[in-house]
Amino acid sequence: MKGRQLDFWLSRGFYRMPQRGSPSAVNTCDFVFFDNFIYPVQWLRLRLSDVDYGPSQRRLLRTNARFSASVRPFVLNPEAEELFRQYRAAITFDTYRSLRECLFDDSGQNPFDSYSIEIRDGDRLIAFGVFDAGVGSIAGIVNVYHPNYHKYSPGKYLMLLKIDFARSRGLTYYYPGYIVSYYPKFDYKLYPCPAATEIYDSRNGLWLPFSWETAEALSGALLNDLQANYPKGEFPFVVGGGNSIKDESDAIQ
Repeated sequence: MKGRQLDFWLSRGFYRMPQRGSPSAVNTCDFVFFDNFIYPVQWLRLRLSDVDYGPSQRRLLRTNARFSASVRPFVLNPEAEELFRQYRAAITFDTYRSLRECLFDDSGQNPFDSYSIEIRDGDRLIAFGVFDAGVGSIAGIVNVYHPNYHKYSPGKYLMLLKIDFARSRGLTYYYPGYIVSYYPKFDYKLYPCPAATEIYDSRNGLWLPFSWETAEALSGALLNDLQANYPKGEFPFVVGGGNSIKDESDAIQ
């Protein structure tokens, strides 16, 4: 899926969500499950013309200026697979067994126009981020980094580099994926610029300016719709989280 076709599906709240055995799929969802709890999902995009970095983002760019960064069409190679293996061994959540499994179909083909931003410390590959490019937008797919460089926030840094690349090409939108209501582990996707971020109202097919109040309202509506499918008292899921989506201890800087 390439070009304007990718732009179209991204604008409808669909995303490249590889299923094992079918990495070419674009799909969408309103809920995810973690630890036997159900959580509403909110898809995001950034209006690139409105992105304005604050002190935290500018500081991160300065801190990582010591490393070299380059953008190139993505090519799977042993160096990238080895870094993915080291990254996978250090994380605490489930992911793909290999980069090949994540990005390629069973025939060994990648059906998207994918690019990689590589970050190197000297000659050593320490991080890379893969994104798919359409005509007017890009979608971030995966960020990988060596655990020893965690203190440099390479995942957030790669988001900023993807934004800078897209803006240099005159593109309109950057799609970073979703946040998960009542589950702040995904809130880092708001890091680049909350003021330029839009949230998708999947019930009405609309993109709205992001706010925590809007996220709360959309999540509540999704849960109400889901619960309405079941007789009273027979809702089979346990909703994760508490009274508010926003965890103030994990505030976006």
